[in-house]
Amino acid sequence: MSLASRTREAVRTHPFLYEGLRAGVVNYTAAARYLDLGADDHEAVVAALRRYAEDLPEYDPAGTEARVSMESGLGEVEEGDSADALLAVGDTALVPGGGQLTGILATGGVDATALAHVLNHLRAEEVAVTAAGVGGDALLVVVERRAGADAVRAVEAALETTPATGD
Repeated sequence: MSLASRTREAVRTHPFLYEGLRAGVVNYTAAARYLDLGADDHEAVVAALRRYAEDLPEYDPAGTEARVSMESGLGEVEEGDSADALLAVGDTALVPGGGQLTGILATGGVDATALAHVLNHLRAEEVAVTAAGVGGDALLVVVERRAGADAVRAVEAALETTPATGD
């Protein structure tokens, strides 16, 4: 496998580096050291990173049109009682009414890319996510009740800068 191929493969295993290359905010020398491909010549890796970055689609933080709302009091229900669930995965279903969790619901132009971007924003804001999902035109993240207001702000900010889909 060529050094260029190994470099591209290594970048793809680090999504943050891939996005940084797309956005044009990567120090190529530092990235080459970080990837540590065992090449005798770091400059060859730097050159491979530059060429790869030129081939990537430009990072376009276009944002997405979505309405964000908060639903407090989410809780788990027994299996089979999930008809009103906002989120159900496996044996866990979260429904409004009496629980200690808060759901942040975004409806509109959301997809898995938006969910990934939202989760990254919440992690950067140090908001712990209990559950998350996306389907159709709805995205839901579930947090502890006290984190609800911070989570709303983080979700709104993330959706304003979500990269255009199809990139």
